Amino acid sequence: MSNRIEDTQAVTDHSARLDKNQLAELVARDIAPGSFVNLGIGQPTLVSNYLLPEQNVTLHTENGMLGMGPEARGDEVDGDLINAGKIPVTELPGAAYFHHADSFAIMRGGHLDVCVLGAFQVSASGDLANWHTGAPDAIPAVGGAMDLATGAKDVYVMMSLFTREGVSKLVSECTYPLTGVGCVTRVYTGEAVFLLEDDGVHVRETHGVSFEELAAGMDIPLIRDPGVE
Repeated sequence: MSNRIEDTQAVTDHSARLDKNQLAELVARDIAPGSFVNLGIGQPTLVSNYLLPEQNVTLHTENGMLGMGPEARGDEVDGDLINAGKIPVTELPGAAYFHHADSFAIMRGGHLDVCVLGAFQVSASGDLANWHTGAPDAIPAVGGAMDLATGAKDVYVMMSLFTREGVSKLVSECTYPLTGVGCVTRVYTGEAVFLLEDDGVHVRETHGVSFEELAAGMDIPLIRDPGVE
């Protein structure tokens, strides 16, 4: 049974910045049918709630499962059935379980079409920094991110575009320790969706902000795709 959350505001409404659930729905819509996908800890786990049965997407979790369903709720919760972020999840028909080492072999072996990760920083050339800020008191938390960043065919990032100080996290060059080099292909934020391509950073769409306002708040050149206001 699907636990897909129904939002009252469609993700195609460009009048306001997207919240984390609307952003998760947008990411889910962009995943190609038949894909094998890993969802990272944090915001990316919400994507599972918005995948449609007709997409036939198979979710992988690095603690050893293929065929993960949406987040478990109520009497669906089984304490032994969790994702890598320790969130109770459901299983879909045909789900399989396996050793942690086999799970990492799937990640490292190029068997995943897409992984969706959070980030502290992403560079314009697709470098990813999401395991450590470099601060002396920060606790590193790489998990399987390095394996996913280098093993998945496409890496999508879901993150807030700006820090609390208003500094863009999509930068010309990462200042935090790197997780992967040149691996990120798309960045999803509440304000805009960015495509990182060979000729630069494309703005595919904006939400609650104009292209000019977006460009003024960032230190990297942006390319306006057709239809972006």
